Amino acid sequence: MALRPPSFKPFTLALIQLGNVGPSKSENLKHAREMIIKAARGETSKPKPSLIVLPECFNSPYGHVHFPVYAETIGFTPGKLYDTTNSPSESVKMLSAVAKETGTWLIGGSIPERDTTDDKLYNTCTVYSPGGDLIAMHRKVHLFDIDIPGKIKFKESETLTGGTSLNFFDTDFCRIGLGICYDIRFPEMAMIAARKGCHAIIYPSAFNLTTGPLHWELLQRGRAVDNQIFVSMCSPARDLTAGYHAWGHSMVVDPMGLVIAEAAEDEAIIFAEINPEVFESGRAGIPVTTQRRFDVYTEVKEV
Repeated sequence: MALRPPSFKPFTLALIQLGNVGPSKSENLKHAREMIIKAARGETSKPKPSLIVLPECFNSPYGHVHFPVYAETIGFTPGKLYDTTNSPSESVKMLSAVAKETGTWLIGGSIPERDTTDDKLYNTCTVYSPGGDLIAMHRKVHLFDIDIPGKIKFKESETLTGGTSLNFFDTDFCRIGLGICYDIRFPEMAMIAARKGCHAIIYPSAFNLTTGPLHWELLQRGRAVDNQIFVSMCSPARDLTAGYHAWGHSMVVDPMGLVIAEAAEDEAIIFAEINPEVFESGRAGIPVTTQRRFDVYTEVKEV
């Protein structure tokens, strides 16, 4: 079992539904930095956000043909101090610097990552403290390989490898689990995050115009209700001139399954007030987290 999670305290979450992601990585990074700074200013008369989130593949066009071209090496080892200043990844350097500049926790969406030891490619999320330290990383576990005849065919496994670990990180206000996009379709990940003490799970994501209307909101509300945690997915803005058309609709769902913040399709920053009282009252009133019968469903390994 993981160490005891931090006390759950109220905080403001900001999701950046990033637009204008084009072929120039340097321009993508510059724009992302500008939007992070804008998000860090918060809203008038509301608290500054404690945590800011970027979408999936924010530094490059989304597509398996692009991943090898835009991939960066990181070389992060969990539990070891990482030198962000001398990182080989220009994305990590930017994210670390802007997290420190703004004094906020930052989930840096995801970027294509090339492993330093075996040259394999991953879809990777990195997390930064308000001091700019890289403190957690998550490689997308479940690869987006789908084929819906007449609508969409996509195969991430043509260039990417799936990650092999489940990950979370602790802040001074809560414990947060990590996933990326297609990971949300696998309820085991969210269940394990909740059982390890996570108060929320956040997925940088990029659903499309086929799967978005069908399952984007449904999956978030399902994961939230099943596990009585906050769930959020952060999407790129929709760009119909791009090769991949993102659904948008970045969203935050509370532990009772209510949508408490949602974007439309265009570039936007949305804010959500995360209230521990909803988490606590929901679990007290409908105590599924303490009523699980592992003596009956023994096939499910208890964490």
